[in-house]
Amino acid sequence: MAYLGKQNFSHRQADKTGVLLTNLGTPDAPEAPALRRYLREFLSDPRVVEIPRLIWLIILHGIILRVRPKRSAEAYASVWSDAGSPLLVNTQAQCTALRERLQQRYGEQLEVDFAMRYGKPSVSSVVDKMLNAGVRRLLVLPLYPQYSGSTTGSTFDAVAKDFTQRRWLPHLHFVAQYHDEPAYIEALASSIREHWRVHGRADLLVLSYHGVPRRYLDQGDPYHCQCHATTRLLAQALELPEGSFRTTFQSRFGKAEWLQPYTDMTMKALPKQGIKSVQVVCPGFSSDCLETLEEIAVENRDYFIEAGGERFEYIPALNDRIEHIDALEAIVDRQLASWPAPSQDNTQREQRYLELKKMEEKA
Repeated sequence: MAYLGKQNFSHRQADKTGVLLTNLGTPDAPEAPALRRYLREFLSDPRVVEIPRLIWLIILHGIILRVRPKRSAEAYASVWSDAGSPLLVNTQAQCTALRERLQQRYGEQLEVDFAMRYGKPSVSSVVDKMLNAGVRRLLVLPLYPQYSGSTTGSTFDAVAKDFTQRRWLPHLHFVAQYHDEPAYIEALASSIREHWRVHGRADLLVLSYHGVPRRYLDQGDPYHCQCHATTRLLAQALELPEGSFRTTFQSRFGKAEWLQPYTDMTMKALPKQGIKSVQVVCPGFSSDCLETLEEIAVENRDYFIEAGGERFEYIPALNDRIEHIDALEAIVDRQLASWPAPSQDNTQREQRYLELKKMEEKA
């Protein structure tokens, strides 16, 4: 096996702890060529599309990558800002806020950075940077509250693949999910209460999660159950009565059955059921992105209004709200508590280094 190039390492280098936030990813620009590159990487992941590879690659390269990039580019352009992709901007802001918070307590021996599973900055490039900076304990925190093999599992694959090319591996902690983290539930509840204080309540609160194919659930993926657990805990925190909220699933692709009920079909049906006002929150999205800002706030709003609805409001994702950073900090603190302080390892290494130097001098 061929290993990556030599790491920038000194035996006297101080050990650091690293916290790596990860998210799904984004194209480099809202243009068809950039979308083609991004979609090729994303849709080639066998965790994302579990169709026999040869059949799927024919469909992907023969049809999807010829048609979808232009359409997707138009959608991205509608939410793109001067600062770039909303997902990239929001993830950067989360990383900066968490870094400032943690370094106030742990000092500069703690590195905090972020990477994207698809696109840039890549997992491999950021891991390389962190290890070369002296990180010997790496905590990976995918910003997916609910676990799915297609998201969190795929992130682990990327980290593991990178590690197969490294001679010296760090201690690794990997956060698989935080769908029931009390601070995360409270952050969601706080954002909804704040929206209510300004805008009042609607007839119905819809909690829309990203969908996955139904067969993933049948094969043991816990995502569906964890989404409903988040809904139940959030409803309890908000003291919502039965019938005042619903869980739905968005962003389905292809003709196979996905998790139901579908968000778009729900929006088209609600006015006929006497629901004239809705508020939608997306608890599975840690950052606002195309799926929240365009698919929910624009496309699904249009479905609802065209079907006879009168009032549609999208409640923003947690992004870099203080309560969200509180929740991420709580998760990190719990993980770091099981590791020894960096200074202990550094002292032992320094002693061993001096011993080796003395042995070399005597020889």
